[in-house]
Amino acid sequence: MTGPKLNEKSYVAGERSGTKATAKYVRTSASKVRVVLDLVRGLDVKSADQILQLTERHTAIPVRKLLASAVANAVNNDNQDADELFIIACFADEGPTLKRFKPRARGRASRILKRTCHVTIIVARMSDARIAIIQARAERQGAGSGRPVATSRRDRVARSKEQAADTSAEADAAAIAVETEESAPVVDSSKPGADQDIATEEATDTAIDTAIDTAIDTASDTAADKPEEN
Repeated sequence: MTGPKLNEKSYVAGERSGTKATAKYVRTSASKVRVVLDLVRGLDVKSADQILQLTERHTAIPVRKLLASAVANAVNNDNQDADELFIIACFADEGPTLKRFKPRARGRASRILKRTCHVTIIVARMSDARIAIIQARAERQGAGSGRPVATSRRDRVARSKEQAADTSAEADAAAIAVETEESAPVVDSSKPGADQDIATEEATDTAIDTAIDTAIDTASDTAADKPEEN
């Protein structure tokens, strides 16, 4: 019986550390799987799943499925919270090699080695301090108020549209004001001011009233001088 693996973070034989999931006889070499495992070792489950989803290597597909299996084991068997788990250890061991041959020239044959591997992922609960840091980071990314990123982006787009509408309204108002000023009559500075116009109108009205009173008086005197008829 071999001792525990050092990358399982368990140095005592028979001691259990975290929740484990194993995929055996994966039809790829262990060296290719180890490249992907190095990307997610030590990360929390959510970040590791996002990295595996965007990784272009074909070995990321079985590794992501194995990570989901490990999380499911921890939730169903050990009553753990999926958001509080992280990858405490992950490794790939060599599996049996399938030997095939390819015919070559002059009756010879070349060897084809189809390698397999056994992949293991172990998840465990994070410390309280690390959980608090991850939660604070998630709130900060969600615009500081716990809102999703998509919601905050939608609010920014709405505010931009409102600002564009206000700017367009101000531009239309300015254009209307300019047209009104251009269509207004031009005032000649050589003409008398408003006060002078009012004074002239009052003098004219006074002269007309005087002429009417004079005509009335003259008509009255003429009627008085005319002799009465018997």
